[in-house]
Amino acid sequence: MENQLAKSTEERTFQYQDSLPSLPVPSLEESLKKYLESVKPFANEEEYKKTEEIVKKFQNGIGEKLHQKLVERAKEKRNWLEEWWLNVAYLDVRIPSQLNVNFGGPAPHVEHYWPPKEGTQLERGSISLWHNLNYWQLLRKEKLPVDKVGNTPLDMNQFRMLFSTCKIPGISRDSIMNYFRTESEGYSPTHIVVLCRGRVFVFDAIHEGCLITPPEILRQLTYIHKKCHSEPDGPGVAALTSEERTRWAKARDYLINLDPENLTRLEKIQSSLLVYSLEDDSPHVTPEDYSQVIAMVLTGDPTVRWGDKSYNLISFSNGVLGCNCDHAPYDAMVMVSISYYVDEKILENEGRWKGSEKARDMPLPEELVFTVDEKVLSDINQAKAQYLKQASDLQVVAYPFTHFGKKLTKKKMLHPDTFIQLALQLAYYRLHGRPGCCYETAMTRFFYHGRTETVRSCTAEAVRWCQCMQDPVATTLERKQMMLQAFAKHNKMMKDCSTGKGFDRHLLGLSLIAREEGLPVPELFTDPLFSRSGGGGNFVLSTSLIGYLRVQGVVVPMVHSGYGVFYHIRDDRFVVACSAWKSCAETDAEKLVQLIFHAFQDMMQLMDSAHL
Repeated sequence: MENQLAKSTEERTFQYQDSLPSLPVPSLEESLKKYLESVKPFANEEEYKKTEEIVKKFQNGIGEKLHQKLVERAKEKRNWLEEWWLNVAYLDVRIPSQLNVNFGGPAPHVEHYWPPKEGTQLERGSISLWHNLNYWQLLRKEKLPVDKVGNTPLDMNQFRMLFSTCKIPGISRDSIMNYFRTESEGYSPTHIVVLCRGRVFVFDAIHEGCLITPPEILRQLTYIHKKCHSEPDGPGVAALTSEERTRWAKARDYLINLDPENLTRLEKIQSSLLVYSLEDDSPHVTPEDYSQVIAMVLTGDPTVRWGDKSYNLISFSNGVLGCNCDHAPYDAMVMVSISYYVDEKILENEGRWKGSEKARDMPLPEELVFTVDEKVLSDINQAKAQYLKQASDLQVVAYPFTHFGKKLTKKKMLHPDTFIQLALQLAYYRLHGRPGCCYETAMTRFFYHGRTETVRSCTAEAVRWCQCMQDPVATTLERKQMMLQAFAKHNKMMKDCSTGKGFDRHLLGLSLIAREEGLPVPELFTDPLFSRSGGGGNFVLSTSLIGYLRVQGVVVPMVHSGYGVFYHIRDDRFVVACSAWKSCAETDAEKLVQLIFHAFQDMMQLMDSAHL
């Protein structure tokens, strides 16, 4: 009886999903007021007045009608945004998604038991895979703790998308296939796909009803590795996933028409738990410099990544691990969760497997050999060529700032995330001589199927402070006061955005209602200030806090003349990764990161000058 009781009071991962509040629609007046504030730093007086007129006209005219329709839609759906966001942000996008949309990062094991070391790839891979499989079992059994803020549960739906999930290319819109089921829901696929030297292998993670052990996984990986290193390379069908979406959709249709068995092979990859990538490269990485490894998880060999897969676990020749993930089905915090879990287990076990070395007899991995012809091989070569061309244009730098971290900023009563956002504003202002419109991710997981909202970090308060920092006659006191005003503004915006009171998704909803109703695009969205302030995916700075754990990652910039800035916060350091395009003459990720670190010092100096 006692045991029964303990069982029933234990929280299940997805138990609160039905009781989460619906995503609210903010007030039109509030959203438009916030929008106007956000465009101010990018307008002269005349431009601002014109935009003010456009907003007023919108509010009293078509905007009100669109808003009412949005409110009606929200009555029918628990999350009025979900389907729209998935389509507009991800599935309708036609540019190659593997490099432009996916996120990736290195596993933090290099900081402790697993520094780069040749000859460790397969052994470490088998241990890491085993811990990943244990996490998968926790999810299947719903034993993964519910994420909460205080006592308030957050939406956990995105965790369903981590395993056995894949994007399928379409001619004009992609789709997502999710094969994962919890134990109580029924069968969930149990096989893993391994990509090595252009070839595809598959083996089961369950044998005789239980998980295979690291020695058993090692045997499977060794078999694949040996085979691939003693025989010719495969065609590298995986490279097709790095292609422009419509082209990949057509190439995929052709593959299936060539041989119906090719569809069975594709479905095997799509439904697999995850894709395990055996890379031949050995990226340089130290706790002081993550630049090369991050660049390689984003831009490595396209024949050993399945770009549409929600989870590619990447294993480099020198025993360094990382991941590359499709961004459509979930946001980075899911990957942070599993990466941290695996890293903690590796720490606990000192990087070793401490169980039995015995390996049971089990079937060897099966190779999935695609039927290909000259056209398919030519499609693969074309995909590789466009991918490698764009990949070679990416600049990535990632370093830790180690003079101080969360501990000191909190001691000074400063929010560490806001601290980094304002340092970034100052760094951009110093480097480019103008404000940089900025997208910071806020999470909306208080709500059913909530994902993200945009915090526009480039506020009028932040710009005034940047100008003041560059003004030689400004006093330390003025600089400090303006900085604290900018902090207060940012903190309020973050709180608003997380609680459903942001405005970017609201404006997106209004523009989509207009499109669905066949109405002309409202002037609000064609006004030059709309895109100049970042609207329509034009943010020069695309940024996100990856969390307060040891996990780091990066995404490419949102626009060609922009930066991707991704950072995590620890007690004693801030780790900042920045991406930019080499072909843009005016951006320089290396310079920007150095200026961010310089800004950290300047800001802390202001706080230390309390007596002034």
